Amino acid sequence: MYARVASFEGRDSSLTDQLIQRVRDQGPSSVPDAKGFLGLFDRKGGTSLGVTFFDSEEASRNSEQAFEDMAKDFPPDMRGRRASVDVYEVTAFEGDVEKAKAARVSSLQGSADKLDEAVSKVRSETLPKVKQLQGNTGAIGLADRKSGKAIVITLWESDDALRQSEEQANKLREQAAQFGDQSIGSVDRYEVAVAQQLSGVRV
Repeated sequence: MYARVASFEGRDSSLTDQLIQRVRDQGPSSVPDAKGFLGLFDRKGGTSLGVTFFDSEEASRNSEQAFEDMAKDFPPDMRGRRASVDVYEVTAFEGDVEKAKAARVSSLQGSADKLDEAVSKVRSETLPKVKQLQGNTGAIGLADRKSGKAIVITLWESDDALRQSEEQANKLREQAAQFGDQSIGSVDRYEVAVAQQLSGVRV
């Protein structure tokens, strides 16, 4: 399973609710072969992440035109500027993702040679501890084997639960980074505003 992660910035925050409703209406059904979609929004920062799941990397690449066509339905000030598009292998998908209301997205960068070992240890040691934190509803792991970059998305039942887990999350993130001699990059927090058709997503 693979995930296409598109990031957007420079959005007019006053249009966030309209944007979320349009994204919900479009859904993954608008993109051929998409198996599910997760829409993450930072209202104050005017940024967002769209995570679309596919059975294969090829299916993701073949859907680019559909994404371009769909973008035409969203005014630029509503959707913002597309800052990046990357495709990752899904290395973990646990919990009841569709119950999530908040997400913390952490990026880790290290050697591609050590990525498999790091992924294995995160799945066996870090994620079980994350699941024990109060208010956690799941976690998603993504990895780019060529670059050595990994993304961990932890999901929470509320914004309050996310905030209350910060101290423990910091320690677990540092532990995860040590597994693969990775450096910690960005750590961002979002509202989970769209979570559709995710029951079929598997590692």
